[in-house]
Amino acid sequence: MSLLRALGLRAPVRRPEPRALGDALTVATRMGEVAIAVRRTARARRMTLRVRAAARDVTLTLPARTPIAAARDFVERHVDWIEQRLARLPDRIPFADGEMVPIRGVGHRIALREGARGLVRIEPGLRGEPPTLAVHGHPPHAARRVADFLKREARKDLLAATSRHASALGVTVGRVTLKDTTTRWGSCSSSGDLAFSWRLILAPAHVLDYLAAHEVAHRREMNHGPRYWAHVAAIYPDYERAEAWLKAHGATLHRYG
Repeated sequence: MSLLRALGLRAPVRRPEPRALGDALTVATRMGEVAIAVRRTARARRMTLRVRAAARDVTLTLPARTPIAAARDFVERHVDWIEQRLARLPDRIPFADGEMVPIRGVGHRIALREGARGLVRIEPGLRGEPPTLAVHGHPPHAARRVADFLKREARKDLLAATSRHASALGVTVGRVTLKDTTTRWGSCSSSGDLAFSWRLILAPAHVLDYLAAHEVAHRREMNHGPRYWAHVAAIYPDYERAEAWLKAHGATLHRYG
């Protein structure tokens, strides 16, 4: 019998040490093994961990010459912190029958229907019920059809908004494409092509409208200096309200689908 057992004590639980897998580490947590992306940069002065709500991932940033052994030790000492941050992430909401998904900021309940294969449409709510997003066809394809519908609605709204703001600012824009980015809601290239996250269709309409104005304003200034913000204010005076909404709620848009 061991001394600890004789004294009625339990041996401390030892987690497996973080393992290096190429450019990543994995660490054992109470919610399973978690992959940690390793990013080295000469600008970093210390090791930092980050849990991104949108991507639901963990990144370790290191000074360029930090030994991987030191990185493993740092991660091991912060397992509790990683667990706490991951536990705080909101649950994912699938595009499935009975789930609620916001469209232009208004909750819609997904309802699978038979017949009219491929048809997806919004039906008004009755007697105080929320509106319905009716999805017709075979259930295995429902999630894709919901996503495709939302992307079409996003493209329609963004094309209208960018055209309106470009006209107001006296500029032209190039192609408008949709992506599913986790680090930015929109971008504007030097050639005038615009890209947006399709998830903006989930936010209140004024937020999508603001993001369109935000990127169109870059056709005047490819920076975020005072002159740039003057252009934004000229075509979208209430931009601070939309910025505040994105800061408070933007990450939640990535929980859907």
